[in-house]
Amino acid sequence: MAKQPPTTTGASILIHHQVVPDAMAHYEGWLADIIQAAAEFPGHQGVTIVKPAKGQHHYEIAVRFSSEADARRWLESQVRQQLIAEVAPLLQLPENVRVSTGIDQWFQPLDSDAPHPVRWKQWLVTTLVICLLTMLVPPVLQLLFKLAPALGIWGLRHLLSAAVIVGLVVYLIMPRLVPLLAGWLFKR
Repeated sequence: MAKQPPTTTGASILIHHQVVPDAMAHYEGWLADIIQAAAEFPGHQGVTIVKPAKGQHHYEIAVRFSSEADARRWLESQVRQQLIAEVAPLLQLPENVRVSTGIDQWFQPLDSDAPHPVRWKQWLVTTLVICLLTMLVPPVLQLLFKLAPALGIWGLRHLLSAAVIVGLVVYLIMPRLVPLLAGWLFKR
């Protein structure tokens, strides 16, 4: 994996494992162990696992950290290296790992050979999320603007609304929504 300068924004470690068919149950036990180990590292924010469809053996895992430096610290840790050495015999291929930051990861398949979702699906999901937030966030912020009228002036209130909406989309909603919709998004 090529070293790049760390960023100060959140980061996800995107991992693709192709498991030996007869080793699925053993792999699942190992997966629980490594998830627990990652959770003990600074900056850990959660894990999303896309399990294989029936008859398939490909796992896609996204481990979220608060910074790229935290993500790389976990990736390079002795704990992780030992756990990866344990699981190596259960994998058909060496693991595929990359660190992703910002919005570039929303619609990026973890498997580099996998097809990307068609643009209209990306547009539809993003539009629906932003549409919903533009209906919900401004009325909620209106309460803040009543308490602090200086924040409600034209331009500033729009900037604050946009910042809250983009923050929710980038850090909260899309990283959780896209894995839930992966079956539909990546289906051609």
